Order: sequence, then structure tokens, then C-alpha cells
Amino acid sequence: MKRILASVLLISFSAIASAQTTIVADVRAAIAKNDLKGAADLVAKFRQANGTTPEALEALSWVGRGALAAGDNAGATRYSQETRGLVVAMLPAHPLASDPHLQTALGAAIETEGKAMAAGGQRAGGVMFLRQQLDRYRATSIRARIQKNINLLSLEGQAAPALTAKEHLGAPMPDMKGHPVILFFWAHWCPDCKAEAPIIAALQDKYRDRGLLVVGPTRHYGYAEKGVDATPAEELAHIEKVRQQYYGMIKDMAVPVSDEDALGYGMDATPTLVLVDRLGKVALYHPGQMTREELEPLVVKLVGQ
Repeated sequence: MKRILASVLLISFSAIASAQTTIVADVRAAIAKNDLKGAADLVAKFRQANGTTPEALEALSWVGRGALAAGDNAGATRYSQETRGLVVAMLPAHPLASDPHLQTALGAAIETEGKAMAAGGQRAGGVMFLRQQLDRYRATSIRARIQKNINLLSLEGQAAPALTAKEHLGAPMPDMKGHPVILFFWAHWCPDCKAEAPIIAALQDKYRDRGLLVVGPTRHYGYAEKGVDATPAEELAHIEKVRQQYYGMIKDMAVPVSDEDALGYGMDATPTLVLVDRLGKVALYHPGQMTREELEPLVVKLVGQ
């Protein structure tokens, strides 16, 4: 009898674990089919059966993102505020740093709420909201994500934040004053950054005679090859190895290494590309990869100013 009971419990626990690992995927699949109501119903049924778990909150945050993508700013705000409130209520017992699902849920909810405000004609209000959340969560893992969204709404046309790194690899830091600049934020573990490098190198070769500079800021992550924990010195040596192997094609690229610079520029997505004009103002802020066809016309405009 005990053996039968143990088997039943094991099956029950396995079923719960399986449901928790699939709810986010199921909700995303429903959103991909433009079935926002179906996605919301999936979350509601999951919460009824399993409670409001961190996985359920991540899934709920996706419903908010789906509403935003569908142009339903009011729905996006409603789902995001609900997600944010539920996460905050859970934090005393489940610290944000302890659960990636909660980090994703809260970061996505804040991001979606700010974007929904901007999409609804309240850009200044969206920036103010995001800055308030940045003050609240500055010491957490979602800081870069919040800063990224502030930058997306407000950085272009403003003076580029100064780089303050005290560690440097590669070429010496150039004097960027009066030059068009590509800031190419990359991470040593990032395959998309490695794929972007030949594009940056080709643009540098083509436009360097017109003053184009490339600076490649990066940061520490606390680990090195294969995710093995590393001291700052060990990780820096690994970053240098990666720089030489994959980024040496970008000639004379200075590599300032600073967590604070990366966070200040909202390096949540890698790579992050920032174009700075000759006056030191941000002409483009773009988290994520860009093709040469997307990037080169902007560089042409930059060097021609």
C-alpha cells in the first residue's frame, strides 16, 4: 500500500512539474496564433489547478506582451499591473534573485507597462514610470532591462552617456569628440555578438577614412568558458582571449570593461548597438543584432553629417 501511495505521489508531483514547465510555452504558442483570450484562459486554468506560481506569473506577463503586440494598450496595462502586483506580493517569501521566473515576470511586466503608456501617447509618463521602477530595482538583476526600455524611449537625440571604465583591453581609448562612433556592446558568451562582428569590421574598414570609430564596451558576468565561475582577473583573461579570437578583425577597437557602463546603457540584449554623431549625441539605440543592410544607411548618414 505504501509503495502504491508513493507511486501515486510521484506521478502527481511529476504532473505538476510538467505543467509548470509547459505553461509558458503553451501561452506563447497561443499568442503566436493571435489567440489572446486562449492564452489568458490557459493561465487562469493553470492558476486554479496549481496556484499562483512563479511560472504562472511569467506566463501572465506573456499575456500582457501579447496584448501590447495586438495594439490593446489597456489590456497590456491591465495584465502587466496584475503581474507586477502578484510578483511584489510574492517577494517577501521568494526573493527576486532566487527565481528566474519571477525576474522575467517582473521585468517583462514593467517593460510592457512602460511601452503601453508610450504607445498610448504618454511617452513622458512611460519614461517617468520606468525611472521610478529603476530606482526601486536598481540593485537587482532586472536593472539593465528597465534601463534598456528607458533608453529606447528617451536616449536618441540626447548626449551619449560617458564611458567610465577603468579596465581596458585592445587598443587605447580614442578621443571620440568630433567623430562618428559605433558603440558595439558585446559579451564574451554571446554568439549573436560574434555574428555581428564581421558587419562592424566591414563598416569600419569602409568608413574609417571619414572618421568612423568603433568602441566595443563589455562587462564581467562572473564566469568564463562553459559557464565556470571565475574571479574578475580570470574572467578578464577569458574576455581577452575571446576578443582576440572573434573580434580581432575590428582593427584598433578599444574595449572598455565596466559593469556600470553596460548597465547604464541598458545592455540587457546582446549585442547592443549605439550610434553617436560628431556632436556626441545618440543617433541610434538598438538592442539586438542588425544586418548590414539595416545598419549601413545609418552609418552613411552618420559619417556624412
